[in-house]
Amino acid sequence: MAGTRTGVAAGITLFALATLTACTLPATAGGDSHAPLPSDSAAQLASLKIAAAGPMTGYSRDRFGGDWITQPDGCDTRVDVLKAQGKDVNAKGCTVNSGKWLSLYDGQNVTSPHDLDIDHLVPEAEAWRTGAAKWTQAQRVAFANDLDELVAVTAHSNRSKGDQPPPGYLPVESERCDYATHWIKVKDKYKLTISQSEHDALTQMLGTCH
Repeated sequence: MAGTRTGVAAGITLFALATLTACTLPATAGGDSHAPLPSDSAAQLASLKIAAAGPMTGYSRDRFGGDWITQPDGCDTRVDVLKAQGKDVNAKGCTVNSGKWLSLYDGQNVTSPHDLDIDHLVPEAEAWRTGAAKWTQAQRVAFANDLDELVAVTAHSNRSKGDQPPPGYLPVESERCDYATHWIKVKDKYKLTISQSEHDALTQMLGTCH
């Protein structure tokens, strides 16, 4: 989970900043979604390496930077996620006052940014177990602040999710298509491995896409 990150890490490397990309998670209920097409996701899923998860030895949140970094616009990552994923966002500088957000995990519509956590869709611990343990610190910080990997969700649903991959955690049925396509996108982007049960659960969720 990443909803408790509130600080801004100083002195972040140019490498980490340069690897950030534009957010492609759904914006709000009724808003346009830039999720990959199911056929694209199926191809990405088929390309992922199936392997047993590694140990948690050496893992800590500090290995991913701990705090949000400052983005090129001068705001921290949390603010940029709220701006990118919200609709009708009312913001002044780096302060987001209101807007409309769709929580990917539970399908809830939210209008106050104070009711939202910014979570890592693929948890940092899950990334560590499936490849990130071998990355450099700069690569892990970049991952932790990549807008493709982050989602604004209700605090309650964030805490319910924990750090488990599918099928250990599944969102509400109405959000499973978007959840699966974005999970697969992140795993493919960072060449993280998946388990057989994860593969099978993702395949089933892609079956809910229309």
